[in-house]
Amino acid sequence: MSLVVKNGKTVVEGNQLKAINLKIEDGKIVAVSDQDDIEVADGDQVIDLAGKLVSPSLTDVHVHFREPGFEGKETILTGSKAAARGGYTRVAAMPNLNPAPDTPEKFQAVQDIIDQDAVIEVLQYAPITSELKSDELVDMAHIDAFAFTNDGFGVQTAGTMYLAMQEAARVGKPIVAHTEDESLLFGGVMHEGIKNKELGLPGILSVTESSQIARDIHLAEATGVHYHICHVSTEASVAAIRDGKARGIHVTAEVAPHHLILNELDITNDDAKFKMNPPLRGEKDQAALLEGLLDGTIDMIATDHAPHTAEEKSKGFLHSPFGIVGIETAFALMYTHFVKTGILTLETLIEKMAITPTSVFGFDTPTLAVGADANIAVFDLDTAYTIDPKDYLSKSTNTPFNGETVYGMCALTIYQGQVVYQA
Repeated sequence: MSLVVKNGKTVVEGNQLKAINLKIEDGKIVAVSDQDDIEVADGDQVIDLAGKLVSPSLTDVHVHFREPGFEGKETILTGSKAAARGGYTRVAAMPNLNPAPDTPEKFQAVQDIIDQDAVIEVLQYAPITSELKSDELVDMAHIDAFAFTNDGFGVQTAGTMYLAMQEAARVGKPIVAHTEDESLLFGGVMHEGIKNKELGLPGILSVTESSQIARDIHLAEATGVHYHICHVSTEASVAAIRDGKARGIHVTAEVAPHHLILNELDITNDDAKFKMNPPLRGEKDQAALLEGLLDGTIDMIATDHAPHTAEEKSKGFLHSPFGIVGIETAFALMYTHFVKTGILTLETLIEKMAITPTSVFGFDTPTLAVGADANIAVFDLDTAYTIDPKDYLSKSTNTPFNGETVYGMCALTIYQGQVVYQA
């Protein structure tokens, strides 16, 4: 039995759309037409998209699925279902787990859960160092991860990071970095700026991030490693990355939707739904992030989907954990705030959420061409939708965007030719 997807639209250039109809068999796209002329056999499944946008499915290189160790927040099953609802068929899960997948055996144990439960492709990161906090490097040569990261923590010792980059370069794997100099934290819980002073809360300096990025770019130059920077949030960080790229260093970077859409002035009170790490920064930082995304300094959009329970997030900035969920609403939020307002083209948004995240890490670039894997997302650009926690497939609903009206929610996700989400 084949799957025929008809009466869709796809991006040609900029915001220009054209009709598209697809036929899928055995996980592959076998026919593509801009006319309603694809042959439908008896028994074929037909889905009429009624003019909705058809795109290669999205890739998110930064999610937290919490399993094993923190299944009350999220599991691989619920996280992958949430990702499918957002239009994603490939995500990369961070290793801040219990136990951390820092040996070949522990890594394989997580992989076994993924193989059993995930409804989409879930790539598991391995830590850079044992338990993510030590200076003892993991056995990179024998852990079957696509990349290594201590996300949640910066690698504090320059010598440790240098040795890690050397080894990662030797085995041909990227180093992915949460950049944060802990000696500059001073107990901060939100950006050191205007709002932390108004609320009487300790601030997180911008230099906490940018100083470690500057250090690591020098180390990447010395070692030749592919160095990828997580959730960039400051103007100085963007400048350092731009300079590193201009010098020919293999550095790439991501930005989260919340850092593009919000800044510290959007925080109205001591409400931990606005607490994430890195924090919401100042207006100049926000503008620099957008400029960096537009000029290619920042390569991609990644959600940093970080689920926590409602109880955990009810304790204000001082006592709640960092992080918000985002994978179910990322495309719609970005489309509403930046494409509908004319800041980004639809083509650019798809490039930053579907194309670049794959090419940067060496995966096959997704297309809607005959012979391609049938990994497809369909978005409703015309219907208004109010973000409602009761609709989430994630176990957690901790986000400041609840209640916001958006356009571009995912209507259908196909992974390897199978429907894994349908609104």
